[in-house]
Amino acid sequence: MTLPSLSDTSFRDLTPEFMLDALESVGLYGDGRLLQLNSYENRVLQVHLEDGRIAVAKFYRPGRWSDAQILEEHEFARELQAAEIPVAAPWALGEPASSLAHYRGQRFAVTPRQGGRAPELEDPEVLTWIGRYLGRIHAVGRSRPFAHRQTWASALPGQQALDWLLAHESVPLEIRPGWEDAVRRCLDAIQRAFDETPDLGLLRLHGDCHPGNILWTPDRGPHFVDLDDAVTGPAVQDLWMLLSGDAESMRRQLACVLEGYESMAEFDHRELRLIEPLRTLRMIHHSAWLARRWGDPAFPAAFPWFGSSNYWSDQVVKLREQLEAMQPQPLAGGLPMQGGADEEEYKFWDAE
Repeated sequence: MTLPSLSDTSFRDLTPEFMLDALESVGLYGDGRLLQLNSYENRVLQVHLEDGRIAVAKFYRPGRWSDAQILEEHEFARELQAAEIPVAAPWALGEPASSLAHYRGQRFAVTPRQGGRAPELEDPEVLTWIGRYLGRIHAVGRSRPFAHRQTWASALPGQQALDWLLAHESVPLEIRPGWEDAVRRCLDAIQRAFDETPDLGLLRLHGDCHPGNILWTPDRGPHFVDLDDAVTGPAVQDLWMLLSGDAESMRRQLACVLEGYESMAEFDHRELRLIEPLRTLRMIHHSAWLARRWGDPAFPAAFPWFGSSNYWSDQVVKLREQLEAMQPQPLAGGLPMQGGADEEEYKFWDAE
């Protein structure tokens, strides 16, 4: 199978010199110490400034988001910061001041560096603490809607991923019928789950709240980073990626998260029905994300197994398992789930 050849020159001129010049154009002068941080979607680096501050500069992938979508993400971060929620909000740059700067065809934003380590999600107190802050984030998120960001409250993102993969013949011909059938059946189940959960209270979300986007410090607790995928959707979208292991483990984890969450905000327990549909939606979306980015040299190097017959065959198996997991089930301990995230899934989430 040959993946579509998508020439991606988006970041070709992002040399260290270019990025330092871009920062100087908005009055930020680096002392020469740069460290590239883990990010495939954008280009992100840690910069030591001459005034002693340490910043994180993010150069956005051209064509992914509009300026309006990025600025809306930045405004949400500032609202959260004003509510004393620990997030990394972008600085105002240049004249006239804006959180989104432009330099020779590239767009970038700068935030202060936030230290921390991965949260220990096996610790009930850690989960409860994170749950409290998610409740506070969602309280702000409910105050007004996004106007430009995407919405994840139907099968539409998965349908768009399917359409793109088929149009670009990304799936091997011998596997395509079985894979397409599994995806279409999953999309039907996803849409049915949303249709059977009417009047959802949609709100502004972090959107990509996996453990890699939460930095933990023992004295201050969690700090939330990377609102790049902020979306409109149901509250549970920001909760389910914190759950892993077998069903019983996830029930215990969810109980801790909700204990903290519900001390700060109401939670509609009907949304638990959407955990597996949202997981399935992300799986389908992830395959299309990798295929779309294959022209970026970073992707074949990081994901050498992607696009093989084995990869797509494995996706068929996993999607069929998700069809079973998405069937309505009696609530057992409050969580109608079949299985949880594994180590590979967490790696994927960090990559995006």
